[in-house]
Amino acid sequence: MSKPLAVIPTERFEDWWQQRHQQKLLERQALGNKLDIVFIGDSITHAWEDEGKPAWQQYFGPQKSLNLGFAEDRTEHLLWRIQNGEIDELCPKMLVLLIGTNNAGHRLDSPEDIAAGIKVILDELKKRLLTTTIVLMAIFPRSRNTQKPMRKRVNLANQLIKQYADTKQAVWLDINQHFLTEDEVLLESVMPDLLHLNSAQYWVWAEQIKLLQQNMP
Repeated sequence: MSKPLAVIPTERFEDWWQQRHQQKLLERQALGNKLDIVFIGDSITHAWEDEGKPAWQQYFGPQKSLNLGFAEDRTEHLLWRIQNGEIDELCPKMLVLLIGTNNAGHRLDSPEDIAAGIKVILDELKKRLLTTTIVLMAIFPRSRNTQKPMRKRVNLANQLIKQYADTKQAVWLDINQHFLTEDEVLLESVMPDLLHLNSAQYWVWAEQIKLLQQNMP
């Protein structure tokens, strides 16, 4: 049986992606190896540099912080980046991992394949970041309600990946309830396209991460 595409390290060849990869290698080199926090993921993480910039500047700007989010990345692209220099010799106190929504949306990967891709990434990070607390984020909700196929796919993937973060080295953080109504409806006032956070929600995310940082040993 062939491996799912989600677990096979895959480079992207768009000019902007290659340029950002090189830029991030230089940025992390300039910061040095001992960092307070690293965020790694897809466009939702990338947007800490746009919609999330005010929250980032207040919460993480004073820290030694690095954003390794790349728009439209799936698990296989993130795995390639990890294996090609982006975290080599890094020693962050905390790394926040959010990935998988594009596997669900671009290719309609099964929850099992999404989870397999995330597990490979998490295993790779654990192997390379022996003293880092890795925060595995629940994939953020998408689509309006729980009856939508995309929401179901993401929810099922989250049920699977939660079990991978049950150690001192890897912890689970699910903040999805902050983005939903009591009936688990996702509104455009929270995510305008029912996928990406608006600026206000980055403050919510930042606060939850800050609480984790404060409770670290």
